[in-house]
Amino acid sequence: MSFSAQLRKEAAYIYDSIFQHPFVAGIKEGKVPKEALIHYVSQDYEYLTAFVRIYGAALTKCSTRDEMEVFNNGISIVLHSEVHPHNNFCKVAGIRYEDMKHQPLAPTANHYISHMMTVAHTGTLGEIIAVLLPCPWTYVEIGERIAGEVNLTPDHPFYEWISFYTNGEMKETTKWFCDKLDELAEKASAEERRRMKEHFIKSCELEYLFWDMAYKQEQWPLSQTIVHS
Repeated sequence: MSFSAQLRKEAAYIYDSIFQHPFVAGIKEGKVPKEALIHYVSQDYEYLTAFVRIYGAALTKCSTRDEMEVFNNGISIVLHSEVHPHNNFCKVAGIRYEDMKHQPLAPTANHYISHMMTVAHTGTLGEIIAVLLPCPWTYVEIGERIAGEVNLTPDHPFYEWISFYTNGEMKETTKWFCDKLDELAEKASAEERRRMKEHFIKSCELEYLFWDMAYKQEQWPLSQTIVHS
């Protein structure tokens, strides 16, 4: 079994919990509370901004131009393509994406970003891929599962969101990450593989918590003025 397949197997309980979360179930059913959608978009905007910075850090640790090209293309996808699923959520919520108000990072989003940024600045390329991988991988599986369980037609409220995460581009990104992680894991020490696994599992847990944060509209309990990390 490959390293990435082993990680997926060990994280199966987290993936299952994500699939069963009421926010994700609501996407399938076409019914998610407006406030949850808005909170998700405001937090995911900041999360994806951090994702771009981490891609930039990964570029500095690449050993080939082919690797560099993947991360360079990834930056463009995040900056220009992932606005489409955000627009879908905003449309359903009845708000224009352009009118979204700046919101401070909620505790969970702040934790997730700090987790990834720490690995980006201190880890190897393999560790960076491990910390990033749960984001595209869980979303591709969510999209595929929903598409396989409902009669997905353009009149579904979240048709654009589901379609985005089942398109070939997202699948190819996830596959490349898995293949590259497997390649790097073969050359890594036991300690580095342990760190890769730790980063991956923690990111999976935080993917679940991110959905939960948005659904509950999580805020800082004692202050509304926390600055971005």
